[in-house]
Amino acid sequence: MKKILLIGKMNNVVKETNQFLSQYFHVQLCSENANVLEGMIKIVNPDLVLISLIGAYDIDTSIFYLLSNQYAQVPVLTIGTKEESDHFFKYYESSQFENLIRPVENTVIMEAVCRRLGLDGKAVEEEAVEEKKEITAKKRILVVDDNGTALRTMKAMLEDRYEVAVAISGAQAMTSIGKQRPDLILLDYEMPVCDGRMTLEMIRADEEMKDIPVIFLTAVNDRDNIEAVLKLKPAGYFLKPPAKERLVAEIDKVLNVCQGSFPTP
Repeated sequence: MKKILLIGKMNNVVKETNQFLSQYFHVQLCSENANVLEGMIKIVNPDLVLISLIGAYDIDTSIFYLLSNQYAQVPVLTIGTKEESDHFFKYYESSQFENLIRPVENTVIMEAVCRRLGLDGKAVEEEAVEEKKEITAKKRILVVDDNGTALRTMKAMLEDRYEVAVAISGAQAMTSIGKQRPDLILLDYEMPVCDGRMTLEMIRADEEMKDIPVIFLTAVNDRDNIEAVLKLKPAGYFLKPPAKERLVAEIDKVLNVCQGSFPTP
């Protein structure tokens, strides 16, 4: 499946667009901030960027300069009302950008995405059906880390075995969990602003999220830090960088315990 980076405020329009496109593409949500966007592009390596202009008059306009100057090879599709589109048009006049005026049907968005990617819509639908069969059997892992290199490494390490989503902050993790509940979370303990402890507290405070198993990742190998991590009673913890074989074994063990089943010897 092709990868789409969906930028916009978390509202019903973005949720609906994400839900529809996720049937056919790997969609990753991203906030409308240039620094966050740059980090996510490096991690996700999207085939197309989709920007929702709905309610986004305070959008960071430098994202348009970033896309046109550093990622001119990535097609960009923007969607907004005529008023919103007129407001931002001056920032994306090149052929890299295409704009759709709302209200617009999801089928029209699909056609535009396929056109920009040079894809046949029927073939995309058929591929999605086949991949959905494969993904259904895969568990979904959310990896949360403010270090882009660490995220890329973890994603590459796990994506052949699991469906992997990423988040570069605790706030983005909460948004991702709300969008699609993961089966397990790998959470960096040392993050700025909202660290692993605070993120875990937010997860456990939410009735729908509280039972998701969380494995901490920590780069600090000293007794006080490890004791602080263990006091939070996570499903497990690993020192960074974790060895793939041990991490996969721990993930599988935690998932099997949470499901009340155990792997066949």
